[in-house]
Amino acid sequence: MIFRLWLMLLKARRRPRLDMFGVSSLPMRALLTDIDVAGHINNGMYFSIFDLGRFDLMVRAGTWDVMKRQRWTPVVQSETITFRKSVVFNQRFSVETRIAGMDERSIYFEQRIVADGEIYVSALICTRLLGRQGPVSNEEILAATGVEAPVDLTLPEWATGWREATALPGSRKPAPHSWGLGVRR
Repeated sequence: MIFRLWLMLLKARRRPRLDMFGVSSLPMRALLTDIDVAGHINNGMYFSIFDLGRFDLMVRAGTWDVMKRQRWTPVVQSETITFRKSVVFNQRFSVETRIAGMDERSIYFEQRIVADGEIYVSALICTRLLGRQGPVSNEEILAATGVEAPVDLTLPEWATGWREATALPGSRKPAPHSWGLGVRR
């Protein structure tokens, strides 16, 4: 995947520029390294493929250069995925990526795998940027990129409930694990 990332980063700079709130369409083909024993793209591989789509959008929108200058690191906080059809070896598809919305802390990307004009897989990925001092606010990100969020950009209501229902404690708070306590091994 690292070689695919490098290749995508080189190609993205030559592709047409995008608005940060535009839609990135990244053409791809299912490689042998993407496929599992069932003959289709492995469910976990989709998340790595979606990483490429987000990087394509960030590079083409100029956000990636701002992030590097500021020494901001992108991280995924939560993600949910729904499968409809399988992508098989050597099949052409595209990774469609857009910002679905923002809340007070995070930026949410909606991503899809599309083949033959149909949605095969859909995901919502909740992300943050981390700086040297900790999480970077969305206001700081928009100010640094010189972009304003569209007034009609609204996060789907279900996404807020999903994020709250699945959140783990912050990394500086305890999150004890208790499965299997008292079970002999």
